[in-house]
Amino acid sequence: MNPIINNRISIIGVPLDLGADRRGVDMGPGAIRHAGLRERLQVIGYEIDDTGDIMVNRPDVCQVNGESLKYLDEIEKVNNELCQKVNEEMGKGNFPLVLGGDHSIAIGTIAGVLQHQKKLGVIWFDAHGDINTVETSPSGNIHGMSVAVSLGNGHERLMNIGGREAQLEPAKVVMIGIRDLDPGEKVLLKKLGIAVYTMHEIDIIGMAKVMEEAIGIVSDGTDGVHVSFDMDVMDPLHAPGVGTPVVGGLTYRESHLAMELISAANIVTSAEFAEVNTVLDNKNQTAKMAVALIGSLLGERLK
Repeated sequence: MNPIINNRISIIGVPLDLGADRRGVDMGPGAIRHAGLRERLQVIGYEIDDTGDIMVNRPDVCQVNGESLKYLDEIEKVNNELCQKVNEEMGKGNFPLVLGGDHSIAIGTIAGVLQHQKKLGVIWFDAHGDINTVETSPSGNIHGMSVAVSLGNGHERLMNIGGREAQLEPAKVVMIGIRDLDPGEKVLLKKLGIAVYTMHEIDIIGMAKVMEEAIGIVSDGTDGVHVSFDMDVMDPLHAPGVGTPVVGGLTYRESHLAMELISAANIVTSAEFAEVNTVLDNKNQTAKMAVALIGSLLGERLK
């Protein structure tokens, strides 16, 4: 086990797929559980409390309610409940492990963690920046806005989740594996000075060096580190069942090495894994990959 982590892990499922255009990631939490998550973590030495799933209503028709954001009402409700649940489980001294669902769930997860760790570092693994705002989003999909909201740049109702003071510091956020950004995202990332390691940097300096630098950034002066892992950061060859696949992503070994190095640094205090889409998957391959990566992050070793 990783010594910084309490040996009690609270699994929180969020079967939400309203933040994206493509349906199917709502089955992600069940797929990850089915792939043997509890058993794998118990072998490592953890006590597991599976709290079940946050309830999600699924309207048949896309709701905008005069807003430009799709399904704002339901996504706000789900993330409010998720924030409260993460806060509650951390209050018990448990490590929150959140299973998505689309990546809009990060809004609630991070807001909940910030109730306990005011100075929070975040390592964001994703093919996308997820730092669009209402003004810059070409789609109105909230799963592409999670980072912006958590930094205090977003719709008022989403930023109110967990309270306005529950915000990240741009200097303590690192993005890894990025290879698909909208024009407005590029502008905001540059404005905020967020550290971004695209696949270009990973190819040139290697994952070990990237993680050394990333861990240094997020652990300097912080109370803990949250890992937010969108499975589409991996190449579709290794993780075909994701909400928004983009070719040219992380390999199997690069992904595991990243998790292993974070684990060895003894800094991680919460985590979420998102965007497993069983409709697009091959024999639950991507969910099994998520379980393996969670194992590496939480201290699984060969010797």
